[in-house]
Amino acid sequence: MGSAPFSANLEVASTSVLLALSGPQSRLLGELSRHSGAEVNLRGNTILISGEEPDVRVAHRFLSDAAQLVERGVEIGPNDVAHSVRSLRGNPGASLTDLLDEVVMVSPRRRPVVPKGPMQRRYVEAIRTHDLTFGIGPAGTGKTYLAMAVAASALLKREVKRIVLTRPAVEAGEKLGFLPGDLAEKVNPYLRPLYDALHDMLDFEKVEQMRDRSQIEVAPLAFMRGRTLNDSFVILDEAQNATSEQMRMFLTRLGYGSKAVVTGDMTQTDLPSGQRSGLREARTLLDGIDGVSICQFSDADVVRHPLVQKIVVAYEKLDEQRRVQREAEKSQREAERSQREAAAVTPTPPPAETIR
Repeated sequence: MGSAPFSANLEVASTSVLLALSGPQSRLLGELSRHSGAEVNLRGNTILISGEEPDVRVAHRFLSDAAQLVERGVEIGPNDVAHSVRSLRGNPGASLTDLLDEVVMVSPRRRPVVPKGPMQRRYVEAIRTHDLTFGIGPAGTGKTYLAMAVAASALLKREVKRIVLTRPAVEAGEKLGFLPGDLAEKVNPYLRPLYDALHDMLDFEKVEQMRDRSQIEVAPLAFMRGRTLNDSFVILDEAQNATSEQMRMFLTRLGYGSKAVVTGDMTQTDLPSGQRSGLREARTLLDGIDGVSICQFSDADVVRHPLVQKIVVAYEKLDEQRRVQREAEKSQREAERSQREAAAVTPTPPPAETIR
C-alpha cells in the first residue's frame, strides 16, 4: 500500500524571483520534479507541490531556500537542481543556503562562481585557510575550476602578485610526435584546459594583459625546477601524472606569502607502467601535517553532465574488479611459489634395501 498523497505550496511575492525559480518555460520546475519525484506546478505566483511526503518535503526545502538565494543574486541552473536535491535528500539537516552560498567573486562583469555541494564548499574553505591544498577525485568535480576561481579572485584583490599554473606535459595514452612552433606553442596543447577556465572567469583581453605583465604565468611542470615562488598562487593540475621526483620538486618551490593547490585524479594516470605517481605518494606522506589540507572528492560530487557521474561509477567498479583479480592472481602465484620451495627442500627418502 502506497503512502497517502501529500502536498505543499510556496507563494512567491516577487515576480523576478518567481521567474528565476521556474526558469525558461518552467524548465527548472520540470528538473525539480524529475529529480525529487514530486509533482511541481505553477499557478499564478504560487508553486504547487504534490506527491509522497519525503519527495514533497525535499522539493519544498529546495524551493524555499532557492528563493532566498535568488534574492541575494545567486543564479541557479538545471545542474544545480540535480546535485542539490541529491544532497538535500542525503542530509536532512542541510539547507540549500549551506550548499550554494559560498560564492567566489572573481569579476563584477561575470557571474560569481558558486560551489555545488558540501564537498566543494569545504574545498574552497580549505584553499582559503591553508597554504597547501590537495583536491583529489574523479573528473567533473570542479577541482581545477574552483582553484582557478579562488586564485583569480585573490589576484584581483591584490592578495597575491601573480598566478602560476602548471601541469606535467604527459600525453594521454597516445604519442603526438614533434609539435610545431616555438616553446610556448609546443606546450600550449597541454595547458589549454587552464586557459579555458581563466577565460570563463575573466575577459579575454584582461587575461592577455595579465599574461603580458607576468601576473599570470602558465608553464610545464619541468620548468619549475630552481625557482622560488613568493607572493604567488600556484596551481598544479593533473598531478597524478607527476612523478615522485617532480612532486617533491614542485612542493619545495613554495615561497613566502604563497599558496599552492594540487589537483588530480589517481584513476587517470598516464605515467609509464611501473612509475610511481607523486600525487599518490604525497597524499600519504603529507596527510596530517599542519597547514596542509587534503580534500577527497567522490562520484557523488560530480557536477558535469549527469551521465558523467554514471560513467565514473562504472569505471570505479571496473577498477575494483581488476584490483581484486590482481590480488587473487598474486596470492595464487605466492602459493605456487611456496609449494615449489617446499618441494625443493623436502629430502628424497633413500631407496629401501632389498632383503635376499
